[in-house]
Amino acid sequence: MSDNKNKALTLAERQIIETGIKNGSTKAAIAKTLGKDNSTIGKEIKAHRTRAQKCSLPLECSAYRKCVHGRKCTADCPDYSPFKCPRRDRSPGACNGCSFWRSCRFDKYTYDAAQAEHEYRSILVDSRQGVNLTTSEAKTIASVVGPLLKQGLSPYRIVAAHPELGISEKTLYNYIEWGVLEIGGVCNLDLRRKPSRRLPKKAAGKYKKREDRAFFKGRLYQDYLHYMEENPLAHVLQMDTVYNDVSCGPFMQTFKFIDTGMMIAVYHDGKTAQDMVAGLDTVESFLGPDLFNKWAEVLLTDRGGEFTAADAFENRPDGTRRTRVFYCDPMQSGQKGSLEVNHEQLRYIFPKGTDLRALGLTGQEALNLALSHINSAAVESLNGKSPIEFTRFLCPELWERLMAAGIREIPKDEIILKPYLLKSLKTR
Repeated sequence: MSDNKNKALTLAERQIIETGIKNGSTKAAIAKTLGKDNSTIGKEIKAHRTRAQKCSLPLECSAYRKCVHGRKCTADCPDYSPFKCPRRDRSPGACNGCSFWRSCRFDKYTYDAAQAEHEYRSILVDSRQGVNLTTSEAKTIASVVGPLLKQGLSPYRIVAAHPELGISEKTLYNYIEWGVLEIGGVCNLDLRRKPSRRLPKKAAGKYKKREDRAFFKGRLYQDYLHYMEENPLAHVLQMDTVYNDVSCGPFMQTFKFIDTGMMIAVYHDGKTAQDMVAGLDTVESFLGPDLFNKWAEVLLTDRGGEFTAADAFENRPDGTRRTRVFYCDPMQSGQKGSLEVNHEQLRYIFPKGTDLRALGLTGQEALNLALSHINSAAVESLNGKSPIEFTRFLCPELWERLMAAGIREIPKDEIILKPYLLKSLKTR
């Protein structure tokens, strides 16, 4: 576990933190579970917890029940006693799962793993763009600046009147021009006179907002949510790629049947859009058109350059539709988090930074062996059943097709999720 200490937290680890808080675990216990330093967990919770309820009292006073001053709390009140909560203020540092949630009148803070992951990704994007702000800080600045701009005040007057913002007039102009404050509803049009000065070419290229390409139209994540709302019984197939060396591969095009938990993958030596379409064609070939139409009614993937051939994914050469493709939002891998969790298991066998071919990943047979072991392992969300067992129960025909394609069930005590798994193939 020591190798994990200096690595950034993943979505799965943040979900463990959230579960630990709900169960009342200490920061030290959560840190020990994840193999992290105690300070890492403490900083993570403090940085990403949000206030779910604000105390109705002017100050958080623990003596409010016996207050004889009309509960008009001030620091000068002789009976004032600052409220302190060991769970909220010390460990674990948030109120998720607290048994006093309903009766507590004081400030409540919650930690949400998905939101924390989103904020972390936003910070990564901001730091790469040279904007020294988190998303929440940008919203705070916008909440102050927006109304004042609408009242006709200039950025100079706003900054002069609100030194607590900690930014200069030029910085505020830059934030507005670059779209940093659009997250809070502030844009260039709110300025009394739109600046005519230009950014340097290098900076302009860095801060230029990327526009959605044509094939994204009607296929955004919000379109996916709308489609699933109208078709709640639609089966979803998530898709992605896993590799170590982008220049020479090999590449694993991964798929996960969300309703059964089953993950499959197609081996590739290249990572072009044509390769990915061919991979989906391979999946349809062993499932058959009817079964594919049912279990891959919706195809959810990310915005990688290899997934740009949306029309080819959706339609067969004869023009008939076989699926509907939707794309996750930028930097939002958690929107297909189910497949990302499976990737972690795949990495047990194919660690990052290793030569996958030297490890034994030289073709589909080796990949199928790894998938067989992963899909044979019990999964807590499936009530202790393996994806293979669940698929066989839910849809025997789907399981038979996958078995014919090379996936087999491994006895529980013979499952191996280590890199040496492929040695048996190399000695043949």
